[in-house]
Amino acid sequence: MNRCFHIKDEIRILGIDDSALTGERILIVGAFFRGGMWLDGVMSSYLTRDGMDATDSIMSMIRSSKHFPQVRIIMLDGVSYGGFNPVDIVRLHEGTGIPVVVLMRKYPDLEMIRKALCHLPQGDERMAIFKRAGEIVEVKTADPLNPVYIQCSGIGFREAARIVRLSSTRSNIPEPLRVAHLIATGIVLGESRGKA
Repeated sequence: MNRCFHIKDEIRILGIDDSALTGERILIVGAFFRGGMWLDGVMSSYLTRDGMDATDSIMSMIRSSKHFPQVRIIMLDGVSYGGFNPVDIVRLHEGTGIPVVVLMRKYPDLEMIRKALCHLPQGDERMAIFKRAGEIVEVKTADPLNPVYIQCSGIGFREAARIVRLSSTRSNIPEPLRVAHLIATGIVLGESRGKA
């Protein structure tokens, strides 16, 4: 069931991204923003490369944070973290009570993902989590020639698209995700690189 709420310019968004794949334990960073303008806090945790613990790791990180009561939206950079460690966005929403918006730069190639998952343990279970994320919808942000794509749980597509646009103040990627990416890669690689 989608939660109905008023979207303020300073809606509290937690953007989460992972670092480079440099080992078995992968750093994830959450950037806590007010809209797309103000960074209010940073949190971090770890998950297993190509594991099955992404949902639990993210949920635990959020629930243990002092920012937890203020978070209105969880924003993820894709459904898979640390290689092919899938996030069950329905379970994440249900476990935190916070709507989840997944953002992708490109429309995912589910057939290519399915083939890659065949080489990992619990491939069918991983694919089921990818499919459970649901419908993928195009959203135009700051750069209409480069749309992004979203999936969501606990919020309607219209409201989710509005939040994505509202928080995309520097590029077509929302600031919470862009900053989480910069921090995560900067910590692990010594310097920020790549795109969120």
